[in-house]
Amino acid sequence: QAVPAGSHVRLNLQTGDREAKLPDSKNGRSDTREERRRKRYSDAKHQEWVGCWFHVDVDSNSFTAQELKKALAKMKENEKAERKVRGAHEEEVRKKFRPIEQLKEEFEKLNMKMETDYEIMVKLISKFNSSASTLDEKVAALYDLEYYVHQV
Repeated sequence: QAVPAGSHVRLNLQTGDREAKLPDSKNGRSDTREERRRKRYSDAKHQEWVGCWFHVDVDSNSFTAQELKKALAKMKENEKAERKVRGAHEEEVRKKFRPIEQLKEEFEKLNMKMETDYEIMVKLISKFNSSASTLDEKVAALYDLEYYVHQV
């Protein structure tokens, strides 16, 4: 259910109801405009007041179709704006860093093999499971594997 902007919303753990409260003014007293808004909102929605908190009905019919369309349109606009920002950030990252495939090729040209942590862990597991490995090699593989797993 739609509640006015700036409202405080809570879940009453005793009753399980969701409740909302309109904010008080800075001096702790409600001004007349806020009181009118509270009265208008409570009369329009037939809310049950509990102190200054009122029950929020979680009824699926509480939004009008137009309100939902506006909310969805806003969400789509926000998503498009976020996508533009994210795309610019990704492009900036691509300019700063090279892909791992390119780095591997350059290391191979230098006769150096670059392995990822995953590849190293697979080798250590296969060394541990190998019947040809000695007990010392298996213990060493477990210690090394512990290091890599700890990073993850």
